[in-house]
Amino acid sequence: MLHTQPMQSILHETPGNPAPEKPVAGFLATRDGLRLRYAHFAATSRPLNGTVVVLPGRNECIEKYFETIRDLNARGLGVAIIDWRGQGESDRMLKDPERGYVDSFRDYVRDLEQFFQQIVLPDCRGPFYMLGHSTGAVIALLSTPSMVNRLRRMVLIAPPLAIAGFPFSMRTIHRMASTLYAAGLGGMYMGGGRRPREAKPFSTNVLTTDRRRYMRNQSVYETWPQLALGGPTVAWVRAACIASEAVQGEDFIARLQIPTLFIAAGADAVVSTPAIERYARRIRSASVLTIDGSRHEILQEADIYREQFLAAFDAFVPGSEV
Repeated sequence: MLHTQPMQSILHETPGNPAPEKPVAGFLATRDGLRLRYAHFAATSRPLNGTVVVLPGRNECIEKYFETIRDLNARGLGVAIIDWRGQGESDRMLKDPERGYVDSFRDYVRDLEQFFQQIVLPDCRGPFYMLGHSTGAVIALLSTPSMVNRLRRMVLIAPPLAIAGFPFSMRTIHRMASTLYAAGLGGMYMGGGRRPREAKPFSTNVLTTDRRRYMRNQSVYETWPQLALGGPTVAWVRAACIASEAVQGEDFIARLQIPTLFIAAGADAVVSTPAIERYARRIRSASVLTIDGSRHEILQEADIYREQFLAAFDAFVPGSEV
């Protein structure tokens, strides 16, 4: 079931972050009774080269990708994007809406499959590509068994296969989170708390070197606080560890067939760049590019880094302008 409203009541603009042209937005009812917000945007130039399905990271929303959507639309590519369950303006999973929660990343995969079946395939122009950032990149990998005959190529940015500069391995974090989860503490914060009332100073952020884009994104969340999240919960961390381990298994890697370009950030302080580089080399159908100097959120980075991403995207995705 689909529920649509006027675009202005679904997509939220700020003075420095206008919505792209030609939006179609609405809510998708999941099979377990949640409402997920989605949007798709037609290409603004010819030739029409297909559609990119954009998969955001944790604590991201459609509005954060307005600039990237315009870039892709200008390349003759439509864009389809979704707010994951529990974040953005999709239904939240707990009474406290700031707590980032999911029981399993397979829930995200099922939501993506339903989004693809009910929105992307009937309403968007093929061929189809996928662009996933961070958590979205892991969800993209998990979805490949059902997407292998639907997607032409994938571009995956900074997937969290290992944590950068953390004293514990993912396996240790998994054990800690599983113990807390088994004790009934799945909804407890783990690795962060409530969102601060005021934005953290730019100088303390580890996500981007670009002050303007950082302040733009903070303004989105300050203007529309219902889009923001606090830290992840025990359940979310546990689910993320299980998903990360699953996509790194030998049997899983052997089944990966979709041509994939991994993009890693050379100055990533959130996820391990060496882990991404090693992972890509294990996949026969994959290649990897590391953008030296870039921090974790490459699509929100300074032009000197962001343009390297766009050049790599143009070279990899067939039909894009070079």
